[in-house]
Amino acid sequence: MTDPAPVDGEPNTVPAAPVPPVEAPEAPPATLWDRMREDPQYAPEHLALEAVRRLGPEAAQWAARERATRPDAPAEQVADQAVRKFVNHARLSGAVSGAAGLPGAVLDVGVLAWTQARLVLHVAAAYGVDPTNPDRATDLLVLQRVHKAAETARLALGVAAGRERAGALFGSAGNRALGRVMLQLGVRLARMAGVRAAKRMFAKVVPGAAIILGTWANSSATKELADRAHALYRAGAAGPRQLPGPRRP
Repeated sequence: MTDPAPVDGEPNTVPAAPVPPVEAPEAPPATLWDRMREDPQYAPEHLALEAVRRLGPEAAQWAARERATRPDAPAEQVADQAVRKFVNHARLSGAVSGAAGLPGAVLDVGVLAWTQARLVLHVAAAYGVDPTNPDRATDLLVLQRVHKAAETARLALGVAAGRERAGALFGSAGNRALGRVMLQLGVRLARMAGVRAAKRMFAKVVPGAAIILGTWANSSATKELADRAHALYRAGAAGPRQLPGPRRP
């Protein structure tokens, strides 16, 4: 049976299929940007600590809802659902700021690193690993290859947490050249987000060059991170030591 043809002069009243809105990736909170700008050397550590505090509960609630809705779904299938969502976010993260030059590049890689942290914590939750546990900050830094070993990651996190407390008590040192701080912050975050993201950040500083790299760099680095997170949490390891290579389809 076909829909009736519209009468002459009357519009076709058959509704069009709704188009789902495109969800934009979330940027790190302003307080975290302030902390990283004041202490760019430990920007990845500050981001990892804040991600577990802010995004860990979100990931835990999401996993609980998924398990209640689909109790028979394998953990890997649930994790893959989160991976698809945040890889899509990663593709968009390079266009969030709309700003050119170094400030726009720093914002882009910060959004990408935050998106990747969200992905890792959701994958952990899908496998039944507590995403709110402080050990997840260590996982993030090793999975994102900021540190090679969990021991050095924990040490750096301890230093960053101490500097955070000192900054809250005594304020920031301030008065440093903003350009130099932004460059150091951008380099640290770009390395956290992946080698390709670092190349893309520097390309964005040169007008027009970033167009060549497109969104592939962000999604590729994020997919590789997802493979490492799958391998870690599937194995039920307490923390990353020697991470397996990417999963094969």
